[in-house]
Amino acid sequence: MKSTLSAFLFGKDADNHLPERVQSAIEKQQYESEKLIGWVQLLLVTIFATLYAISPSTSMSDGFHPVPWALGLYYLFTLKRLALAYRNALSSWFLTLSVIADIGLLMVLIWSFHIQYMQPASFYLKAPTVLYVFIFISLRSLRFDPRYILIAGGTAAAGWIVLTGYVIWNEGGTDMITRDYVTYMTSNALLIGAEIDKIIAIVLVTAVLAIGVMRAKRSFIRAVTDEIAARDLSRFVSPEIADRITHADQQIKPGEGEAVKATVMFTDIEGFSSISEKLAPKELATMLNEYFTETSAVISRYGGVITQFEGDAMLITFNAVTPDPDHALNAVRTALTIQEISQRRIYSFGDKLKTRCGLNTGEIVIGAIGSESRLTFTVHGDNVNIASRLETLNKEFGTYILATEDTVAACGNHDDIPQWTSRKDVTVRGREQPTRIFSITPTKTTLPRTGSAAQ
Repeated sequence: MKSTLSAFLFGKDADNHLPERVQSAIEKQQYESEKLIGWVQLLLVTIFATLYAISPSTSMSDGFHPVPWALGLYYLFTLKRLALAYRNALSSWFLTLSVIADIGLLMVLIWSFHIQYMQPASFYLKAPTVLYVFIFISLRSLRFDPRYILIAGGTAAAGWIVLTGYVIWNEGGTDMITRDYVTYMTSNALLIGAEIDKIIAIVLVTAVLAIGVMRAKRSFIRAVTDEIAARDLSRFVSPEIADRITHADQQIKPGEGEAVKATVMFTDIEGFSSISEKLAPKELATMLNEYFTETSAVISRYGGVITQFEGDAMLITFNAVTPDPDHALNAVRTALTIQEISQRRIYSFGDKLKTRCGLNTGEIVIGAIGSESRLTFTVHGDNVNIASRLETLNKEFGTYILATEDTVAACGNHDDIPQWTSRKDVTVRGREQPTRIFSITPTKTTLPRTGSAAQ
């Protein structure tokens, strides 16, 4: 029952065991809020001082004037608080003291009016300055912590009770009390109901703001947690795929897919099994990180998307996730640049890594496969399988780049692309119809320049 009521009032509870980075993100937001609160309070005290300075003086007293002193004290306190906010030095106890001081100094300011203007104490109960109480309470809603709203509202309600009690005590007990609203408005008489209304308003505004902020806080924590989780997970999934999933109009379901004409490339490191056998696990991980970092940069430069990692192999798509009218050309440029890296780059284990590439262009399906509880967003179809088979066929032909006739035709002739060499038609495993394939070998004069983007 308690948890149901809590959920009804404050919304779904957030995870109490938040990761440290989530807590840090929330605390950072809180610090920024305190800076804003400090500036608004400084603006308010400036408004108070300005109004006091330009208003005509009706004081009959030539002695002590408490209003300037109260304003000056509050101004200095606000400056000190703002300085601490910028140094992130506002502790919980100081914040609590600060909230009480905010309301307390405002109450002192209101109380001082009857002395400043030589009027009965009930005079200050009708001062419009009481409306600033609601501003000070609402200011605390800029910070996602309802405790300080409750402290501000509680202090304000208690303060007004004290001010009302002071009037009754100072003005001769019940003699100042009236039940006539007109008399209350046109004299210094005290209408208890009017003061109770103010206290009720303060309490209700405080309660509503506290509930609203608590609901917002829980939503904020869930949002920050989800954002950080999404950002972390995007490191394990292509950013383009992550963006496609998060911006889908409807939740992606298994089996849903979209048919697109694209170029698919499979890559694999030659002799990877022999290399990994000679290296310790940590050394192998370091080498792969170096390799994937450099090749991923090339793939991104030419608009490709790494759809899947599998050991040392990659499944890369062009025009499947992000639009690219020159997808075949950019795929070929990617393969050539990877070969250029293979020829010059010495990795941490002391040798080069040669990469075999298989390319094919045609219609594929991109979408989610799996179950409702676990999905993989990938590409599939016959043309994907052909690209995979061509990568393997490089072993047979002694080549490092093999592409189908469709890719060669879609690529066209360009100065930075070497001549293609026709290979015999092959019947790719799993297909009945033969496939005409071509190989290409990069040369020093025709290799794409590292860092040059496809146009």
